[in-house]
Amino acid sequence: MVYERVTLYGLIIVPKRSVIYNKINPQEAREIFIRNALVIGDYETNAQFLSHNRQLIQDIEELEHKTRRQDVLVDDQDIFTFYDKIIPEDIMNGATFENWRKQVEQDNPHLLYLSREYLMRHKADTTFETLFPESISIFDQRLPLTYRFEPGHSMDGVTVTLPLHLLNTLKANQFQDVVPGLIREKITWCFKALPKAIRRNLIPIAEHVTYFLDYRDKQKHSLPLLEALSEYIFSVTGTKVSSDSWNTKLMPLHLQMNYRIIDDAGKALGINRDLTQLQDEFGQAAQLVFSQNNATNQIDIEQDHITQWNFGQLPEEITFIRAQTQLTGYPALVDQIDHVAIRLFDTIEVARNHMREGVKRLLVLELKDPIKQLEKKLPGTKSDSLILSNLIDPESLKQDTLAAIYDRALIGDELLPRSEHEYIQLKQKGRIRLSSVADTLIQFIHDLALDYQVLKQKLSVLSIHQAQIKQELSNQLHALIYPDFLQQTDWKRLPHLLRYLKGMQIRLDKYSNNPTRDHQHALAVSALWHQYRQRYERHSKRGFRDPKLEEFRWQIEELRISLFAQELKTPYPVSVKRLQKLWEQVHE
Repeated sequence: MVYERVTLYGLIIVPKRSVIYNKINPQEAREIFIRNALVIGDYETNAQFLSHNRQLIQDIEELEHKTRRQDVLVDDQDIFTFYDKIIPEDIMNGATFENWRKQVEQDNPHLLYLSREYLMRHKADTTFETLFPESISIFDQRLPLTYRFEPGHSMDGVTVTLPLHLLNTLKANQFQDVVPGLIREKITWCFKALPKAIRRNLIPIAEHVTYFLDYRDKQKHSLPLLEALSEYIFSVTGTKVSSDSWNTKLMPLHLQMNYRIIDDAGKALGINRDLTQLQDEFGQAAQLVFSQNNATNQIDIEQDHITQWNFGQLPEEITFIRAQTQLTGYPALVDQIDHVAIRLFDTIEVARNHMREGVKRLLVLELKDPIKQLEKKLPGTKSDSLILSNLIDPESLKQDTLAAIYDRALIGDELLPRSEHEYIQLKQKGRIRLSSVADTLIQFIHDLALDYQVLKQKLSVLSIHQAQIKQELSNQLHALIYPDFLQQTDWKRLPHLLRYLKGMQIRLDKYSNNPTRDHQHALAVSALWHQYRQRYERHSKRGFRDPKLEEFRWQIEELRISLFAQELKTPYPVSVKRLQKLWEQVHE
């Protein structure tokens, strides 16, 4: 059907009137019908051939996205030729086509079916279906993959879909290989991104990519890609390249895995190339979904209102089925102030952090009498609390002191109990240690108050021209002594705080002799501290605690001693270079 306009001596009589085009130009009408209805697919029919052909074309288009090439699917002219050879010359519209189709399909039902071989210019699928899989397996979970070939687009490359409840259990290095079909291109990029001094030992690069893949296959241990690359480069060149030194943010997007987070209903919550950013944003929600406790998925191990260890053995991990998926959960006691509860967590690190607090609360609830005796000792710290009141108010210091005593005396360096017998043994040891730990901590607070008083006096006489060092020392001081600092600082590190305060005093005494050198040292320390704070905040959002990051934080304090107060000495060698080396071991 087309439209015609009728004119008379240039005057429009009928502006738009429908006419049957096949009566005007039957050959062109037939071609239009085949191209629009059958090739493009702009045609409604119950015939199976068209849905089959559409699906086949779609599959091959997806293969083009996977293989990142646009020469797999034949063009529209080839598809037109297929129909043109079969359909009679007198078929020009849908009605005549349907009459003809129904007749011929009685003898040959698949006459109009396109074949995969016909639609493909070469047999790319036989090679690439393995290289570009439909899913990836992580922890025995099949995670679907989707592909898009559109350079410059935010979704270009490979996207893995992750259910929210698995988010916290995953690590970015598990996805570094992306998919097998991209691994050679990714390794090539990594080699080319190396400094020239290292890269020249890897020429020709194409051969070293092959050598690396063979080398990796022969290794007994399975390292993440970037760690394996660093190990290979060291074996070939003798040069150490840390896995953190690869600047993957400059890597083409399609060589980086894209992560799509969905909820239980399949709704997309977030998409990002940075898995840790998604964990920062949705980590708490992931834990809530993982540990949700409702009538349809009750986990028997979870309990509430516990005031004594009467629940038998508490395993470190359990497996269970939820939404037809096998999951691993990590049970732990959780502090609920007047009781404890057993909850299930999605990562062992978070579970262990909760477990310590939960065990401590349970012990406090059971050791009421000795704890009352302990609290009578605290009024003796009143004068010290007043001295430190600029940093932490007296009531907060009192509560912090009690909590730190409980933690050290009742648990200390002991293994956390997993049975009633282990718990009873821990309780007996804790009862004995309460008094001596309290005496030690009260003496420490007294010494700390004296050192702070001296430092405070030195800071008060600084001139306006020394405002910068005053601010730097004030920031350092507030990072050492703050509400809950006794609980947050590892017991073995607390005595070192006295040395750090003395180091600050010595720095002030030396400052006027060489302010330029002091400023240079301060810049080096400031850069490391900023690096630490950024990573610490990221970990805190996820409830994650990394011992290596804590070690990095305290080595910064030792670096300050080394740079500003060498006479106090450090317990181990420390330098900016050593700190940078330690940073390579810090969890992302």
